[in-house]
Amino acid sequence: MTRATTVRAVLAAAVLLVSVFITLTMSPRLGLDLQGGTRMVLQAKDSATVEADRETTDRTLEVLRQRIDSLGVAEPVLARSGEDRIIVELPDVQDPRQAAAVIGRTAQLSFHEVLGAVPPGTDTAPETGEKRLILPDEQGTRLDLGPSRLSGAGVKDATAFFEAQQAAGWTVKLDFHKDAGKDWTKLTGEAACHPAGDERRRVAIVLDEKVISSPQVDPSVGCQAGLPSGGTQITGSFTAKEARDLALLIKGGALPVPVEIVEQRTVGPTLGAAAIDASAQAALIGAAATALFITFVYRLFGALAAVALAAYGVISYAALVGLGVTLTLPGLAGFVLAIGMAVDANVLVFERAREECQDRPTRTLRSALTTGFQKAFSAVADSNITTLLAAGLLFFLGSGPVKGFGVTLAIGVIASMFSALVIARALTEIAAGSRFVSDYRGVNGIARPGSVRTWLTRKDPQLFRKPVRWLVISTVLVAVAVAGIVVRGVDLGVEFTGGRLVEYSTSRPVDVETARSTLADAGFGDAEITTAGDGDISVRTGKLDNDGEHALRTALATEGGETTKVRDELIGPSLGDELRRNALIALGVAVLVQLAYLAVRFRWTFAVGSVIAMVHDVIIVVGAFAWLGRPVDGIFLAALLTVIGYSVNDSVVVFDRVRELWAGNRKTPLATIARRAVLQTVPRTVNTGMGALFILVALAVLGGDSLTDFALALLIGIVVGTWSSVFTAVPGALVLERTTTAPPPVPGKSSRRARAPRRDPLDNGARV
Repeated sequence: MTRATTVRAVLAAAVLLVSVFITLTMSPRLGLDLQGGTRMVLQAKDSATVEADRETTDRTLEVLRQRIDSLGVAEPVLARSGEDRIIVELPDVQDPRQAAAVIGRTAQLSFHEVLGAVPPGTDTAPETGEKRLILPDEQGTRLDLGPSRLSGAGVKDATAFFEAQQAAGWTVKLDFHKDAGKDWTKLTGEAACHPAGDERRRVAIVLDEKVISSPQVDPSVGCQAGLPSGGTQITGSFTAKEARDLALLIKGGALPVPVEIVEQRTVGPTLGAAAIDASAQAALIGAAATALFITFVYRLFGALAAVALAAYGVISYAALVGLGVTLTLPGLAGFVLAIGMAVDANVLVFERAREECQDRPTRTLRSALTTGFQKAFSAVADSNITTLLAAGLLFFLGSGPVKGFGVTLAIGVIASMFSALVIARALTEIAAGSRFVSDYRGVNGIARPGSVRTWLTRKDPQLFRKPVRWLVISTVLVAVAVAGIVVRGVDLGVEFTGGRLVEYSTSRPVDVETARSTLADAGFGDAEITTAGDGDISVRTGKLDNDGEHALRTALATEGGETTKVRDELIGPSLGDELRRNALIALGVAVLVQLAYLAVRFRWTFAVGSVIAMVHDVIIVVGAFAWLGRPVDGIFLAALLTVIGYSVNDSVVVFDRVRELWAGNRKTPLATIARRAVLQTVPRTVNTGMGALFILVALAVLGGDSLTDFALALLIGIVVGTWSSVFTAVPGALVLERTTTAPPPVPGKSSRRARAPRRDPLDNGARV
């Protein structure tokens, strides 16, 4: 065993030990869609400048944090997003009405002197004609209030308690800050100058332009003496809940600016548990099928790659847990998907090693394996970098769960490279040093060509005699997809259109027509009713607040019995427009970034060919969803950007081989070089695609509605991407080379009488 192999083995063992320790001692941080709860995105409605936006949002966040802490929610999460948005996550909160009522109120508390009572219809001062502040008190008496003398910001503390001795019931005790306490003493002292029973002896306490209490100053308080700042109690026939909520609002203080809910998601814990179980089953079944497949194809070395695959699962999971990444449902799907993609690097290496053994049968197994790792490294690096670019776009341009998918995918890519280039290499190099493994070709699985390679060698198909034909077929496929988009339309999800989508589970089965008529009778005639998984009812409406949702659920319960909310998504129209705009920006940036990277790494014609194939794949996936009537939402966007990474990944592998072969023989026509490159990389493409398909089929079958569309988009994308990397990207590059590049002159001869190049036995006659 060489020194390099020893270093790799020690490094692999150390990383695995640390990963196992983290896995056994730390628990994952689950997102709300896996543990159940409510997620809100609040947006400040009034802001002046960018600096003021940030400062105001930070102050608002601190006020909200105090209020939510007082609600008793376990481990709430609050974070500022951008300049004027705040993300609030409330685990285990299934009914967001109470939380929204508390955290969303501005709580503009103020204390006013009472100038007297006025009859109905009187709104202006008789002397000046100015508009007066007139509000009804608890009994409906219209009070004429003077200017605000004290704001809620001056309240230091507020406590709700039950006053049994004086029969006052539930009251709220106030404690003021020092300067505000002086203002309170002065205000009550002035009111005490009026006789007992006079309306002017009252002090009105106003919350959000509503008089919540207007007590008389006690007769024992003398004129200008006032009440002490720490002995004030608000009474108003409160219930226990009303008193506690009032104390909470006053203690939390007023929000610096009003806020509105632009996004709200509520997920029941049963959906989260089911999603975790389904993803775990899909991961186990898909990973087992992938391991069996690569073991069947590559024998012993395939089995060692399966061991490295298991190590990859442990390492990536430990990285997610150790870094404190919140694991969301799309993130969980990304983790499962990365298992299938993790075999790609191993397949690239093993296929290169097979080529070395086929070209030079006398070389040793260790030498062929080492050369395979060396020659495959550039393709491995380029393909994984393109996937990382897609993951980065998901993180920076996505929102909510889509960001989690981007983080998980990026961690999976890095862990897969480590498992392939360090763990798998150490295991296979140790095995290759064994005489038994080296001598028996049927055991190691590398020294013999695979069945796909053998078939291609025997048939030797002439793929690119007329490359335009393949482009015509791709154009027809794109036309069919565009027809679906035009004829059927794209069913944009609530995330992109705004509105509310609620999914209910009923104790009694309710068909769609019954639910539609029931909700129409209750005033929800514009609601779109569909069935979800396991007979659940999905309701999609336009603008609908929390009270309206409660009324909708109550109406549905008349037919369905006990009705439980499984999922609830509310997106404001402004956020929907922004998400739709960001989705288009993400796709545009993805195309430009991939084009720039490929242009730097390869010829510009190769880059354009890859981007043409990428756009081809995106249009076909969107068109397929249009024809199938499936929704296009944020999870679909995550799948689409992953398809982009996968498509470019495949094209990179092919063009990397074209670059390598062309550099070794510039005299050979590019069409011949491209054909050789495609035939040499087809085994890798087929074997890698099969590994990903096992995982995706398991997700589609076992993942439920929440993951089916995600898996379906990727299944279509992988099949179409495999086609386009060969029959769209390569023909496109050949056509561009033919139209923009003149044939190079033969070195050493005059360009006027250039000698025809030597006929290659595999030349198909095409020239560029």
